[in-house]
Amino acid sequence: MSKISDKDKKDWNNFINSSQRVENKDKDLVSKENTQSYISIDLHGYTLDQANKKVSELILNSYEKGIRNINIITGKGNRSNNQQDPYQSKNLSILKYAIPDFITNNLDLMNKIIKIDYQAVNDPTSGSFSILLKKN
Repeated sequence: MSKISDKDKKDWNNFINSSQRVENKDKDLVSKENTQSYISIDLHGYTLDQANKKVSELILNSYEKGIRNINIITGKGNRSNNQQDPYQSKNLSILKYAIPDFITNNLDLMNKIIKIDYQAVNDPTSGSFSILLKKN
């Protein structure tokens, strides 16, 4: 164990007795922009129409509030009853595929979006995908 030098003791005493304070290095981590940069929604149990409406509202509200990252949890579609209906599109009746298709075909929403993670949409092991919004 090393001894504390006289210079270190003097510096410490000067600091304690001064009005100078240590700068808060975490101030950037708690800025308003960083605390509101991410939001997530779970669409399990929603009908296709309900999910489309919720996602549309979420994207528009997030854009207005400056939230840039959205995670949309759709599920994988493995338990969807739509797969047994021969009159429905297998992919477009499952939220995992229908929600990105809805967003892509909505010009108002796409004007606020930088990127949709289509790799996650097409990954059979993923039940969610992310959206990166433009700055407002």
